[in-house]
Amino acid sequence: MLKVKGLSVTIDNKKIVDHVSFELKEHDIFMVAGPNGAGKTTLFKGIMGVVPHEGGVLFDNIDINKYKRKELARKIGVLTQRRQLQFAHTVYDVVSLGRYSHQKALLGRLDNRDREKIEQSLKLTGLSDIQNRSILTLSGGELQRVFLAQVFAQDPQILILDEPTTHLDLQYQIAIFDIIKEWVKKDNRAVLAVVHDLNTAYVYGNKAILMFDGKAYAKGPINEVLTQDNLQAVYNVDVAEWMKGILYNWK
Repeated sequence: MLKVKGLSVTIDNKKIVDHVSFELKEHDIFMVAGPNGAGKTTLFKGIMGVVPHEGGVLFDNIDINKYKRKELARKIGVLTQRRQLQFAHTVYDVVSLGRYSHQKALLGRLDNRDREKIEQSLKLTGLSDIQNRSILTLSGGELQRVFLAQVFAQDPQILILDEPTTHLDLQYQIAIFDIIKEWVKKDNRAVLAVVHDLNTAYVYGNKAILMFDGKAYAKGPINEVLTQDNLQAVYNVDVAEWMKGILYNWK
């Protein structure tokens, strides 16, 4: 569904992403892991064309630069960890913004198809009962689910998630990835996600790319990428043994 071919990003004469390639296929939950400064977020920015880059990014074998902006938004949805709240919009109103790319007019009205997708997204994310509440009254976990519902309302084929559960309590981290796991089961859907929590990567991902110093240190099936040796090499600590020690405390 998505092919990244030799992607490189250079900022201020420093190569932040260095010739990274991988493929995202149907039903994949493809995890991007690595220490801070490895180039994970910049990789995503390069994929979406937010920063100048070398190499190619293909959606259905077509360069994404050939898609119009609204057309691309109907195919790829992006969820980041940073959102600014300025107005007391309702949950429903915020989720409805996900239908913008499907409307012909700049200020087009919602049609039956739009409302159907919004209601489906609210139900999937467990927000139907609070759809009329102001987003300024929500907890961090509820708010992140609102933005996830907004992306679902776009009805994209690919979700690109940049640390979607950072700073959320454990129950919300689990809830959001449980929702994503259900969403990706339908045809022509796939997920590409940056995660810091390696446990989350193992539990929910089927493939991974381990970034280090801007390069793809390892990529492929998740159990072949997030190995004890690979993790120790990029994090400079025996992650597996450290996690085993933590689990021992819960016995």
